[in-house]
Amino acid sequence: MSMLRKLSALFRGTAHDAAQGVVDANALKILDQEIRDADNAQGKARDDLAGLVARRRMAENELASFRDQIAKYESSARTALGQGKTDLAREVAGRIAELEVEITSRGPLIEDMKAAETRLRAAISATDQKIETLRREIDIVKVNDSVQRAQTSVALNSAGAQSRIGSAADSLQRIKQRQAIQEEKLAANQALEDRRTGADLDAKLREAGILPGHSSADDVLARLSQPEVTVVTPRIGQQAPDKDPA
Repeated sequence: MSMLRKLSALFRGTAHDAAQGVVDANALKILDQEIRDADNAQGKARDDLAGLVARRRMAENELASFRDQIAKYESSARTALGQGKTDLAREVAGRIAELEVEITSRGPLIEDMKAAETRLRAAISATDQKIETLRREIDIVKVNDSVQRAQTSVALNSAGAQSRIGSAADSLQRIKQRQAIQEEKLAANQALEDRRTGADLDAKLREAGILPGHSSADDVLARLSQPEVTVVTPRIGQQAPDKDPA
């Protein structure tokens, strides 16, 4: 039984590593898809908000209609009472009471809908900002990834594995960490190459002015300060002019 458990663990580990490799190889594609999924979810949230606003406006229009009816029926009830038609006035008063109950019951619901609209708008706005920030950072990561792939191909002749991605924010952070490690590797490899070829020592010697090829501002000024020397060469068959007699 112990051996079977070990084999089962081995198979699960192999499957996990294979799946991990697929995710790492497609990390940026997964990031793009996650952003698209977030955009789709935002579209659904906006549709829900629009539906909520429409229902709230319809409810407010109904309340306004109820108030208008109440005003009309109150005027009619007063007229009926003035004419001594008590039964008709009572019937109208009953309708007014029903409308007042509707207003009382629907008023809090409308306020709840307004509060829900405010919360939904805030959530949509915050998510939009987060998505836009992630999108800008992903663009930077893509550029860095392309540059590091080229550097790795030249310096190490091997591509670095991409980190596993779970969500857009977590994946972005892991890719940044991998890029920072890759930069350190490249710097370390360059330092080892300079040490192997002696380039680092030659650079130090040139800075100290020991190796040729190093020229400072003081050296140039010293050369320019020296007087120019003119050398006169007589032509063939021509005697040099005699010196003036003393």
